[in-house]
Amino acid sequence: MTKPRVLLLGEILHAKAEWVALSDVATLSVCDSSTKEEFIKDLAGKYSDVTAVYHCHMDDAKPGANINKELLEALPTSLKFICHHGAGYDMIDVNACTRKGVLVSNTPGAVDGATADVNMFLILGALREFNLAMTNLRKGDWNVGVPLSHDPEGKVLGILGMGGIGRALKRRAKGFGMITQYHNRKPLSEEMAAGAKYVSFDELLATSDVISMNLPLNAHTRHIINKEAIAKMKDGVIIVNTARGPVIDEQALVDALESGKVRCAGLDVFEAEPKIHPGLIANEKVILLPHVGTATYETRKKMEITVINNIRSAITGAKLLNVVPEQIHFAP
Repeated sequence: MTKPRVLLLGEILHAKAEWVALSDVATLSVCDSSTKEEFIKDLAGKYSDVTAVYHCHMDDAKPGANINKELLEALPTSLKFICHHGAGYDMIDVNACTRKGVLVSNTPGAVDGATADVNMFLILGALREFNLAMTNLRKGDWNVGVPLSHDPEGKVLGILGMGGIGRALKRRAKGFGMITQYHNRKPLSEEMAAGAKYVSFDELLATSDVISMNLPLNAHTRHIINKEAIAKMKDGVIIVNTARGPVIDEQALVDALESGKVRCAGLDVFEAEPKIHPGLIANEKVILLPHVGTATYETRKKMEITVINNIRSAITGAKLLNVVPEQIHFAP
């Protein structure tokens, strides 16, 4: 019996043994197309019988980096599953996949701890204004021009998006004595909320000392933090983002930082990565990281294994373990 074909778009760095072991149930192929045009041609040729795709987060110029409507039209009818290596999947047009009968998975859970660690680092760094202190120290100014900052204890942390990362952040913030409230599309169960208070979007903006972005990027969340939203916030609020850059209107954030409306910010993601708004780079009250939320050996290996497990489950039982939320009702 012919094994289903699995096509790797990108590179596996840490779970190589697990990838090789997948060959007991699948024929494994690695994409060697050098251009998008060559890739589309190969989809009608040597990749025409692909059942599942292992999709890595790649530079936009790489073939298959963005699974959009155009590329989906070229994908073979044999394709049933796209298994993405990452929690965020905004580079995949899920609606178009659904229309073509292709199911998509991501890696929730695998990224929660590492991302929440970075999230907490940014919160502490912004509250204590550590970037300004470190910058001045490197200039040779010992404790010069560094104002008194704020403790995390007793501060209200507003989490926008109380998924796995948001809940992991809540547990870490509790250790620092922070009070957590959150906004989701709908409230969590008491067990999952674990003491965090559900509030409306506007109430979260108006009453939080620190606002953390932990929601996915989609048409509804793009620029959810804009000039109007910032105007509703407390004076001196702190904003932290480890989700996706475009959930914040960066120009609005820069303006608010310059006016003092936003006291400090901590950012691991940016609106036009790898480009960063000059106003953010120039402002010493902003902590900047180059999208390293999941950048640990342990987490990256867990992510790769999660993708492989999704593929194995899908091709042996036609069921993904981590189908994306938009497709839960369509999954078998």
